[in-house]
Amino acid sequence: MSQRVCFVLHLKPDRVDEYVAAHEHVWPDMLDALRNAGWHDYSLFVRPEDGLVVGYLETDDFAAAQARMAATEVNARWQAQMADFFDHPAGVAPDQAMTPLTEYFHLH
Repeated sequence: MSQRVCFVLHLKPDRVDEYVAAHEHVWPDMLDALRNAGWHDYSLFVRPEDGLVVGYLETDDFAAAQARMAATEVNARWQAQMADFFDHPAGVAPDQAMTPLTEYFHLH
């Protein structure tokens, strides 16, 4: 059974445009790593006025999919490149700052 995951992150509001632009050309090896790790139907949404990012994905096991991504070299490079865009404690990679939301309703 597929697990639906929704999470939030917080960008620095003055860096939103640059962050969105960086996602216009996500590295092919990063896209492959996400797929190989089990991330499917992955989308990111942004509220530009305050930098709220909402992510959504489907996967068989989110913890395992996160662990598989964390083990890749390309993810380490991507997270390092994205780190300055986010408003979170220094030294915390963006993929470690994701706050999953609790699903409480779903209409099929």
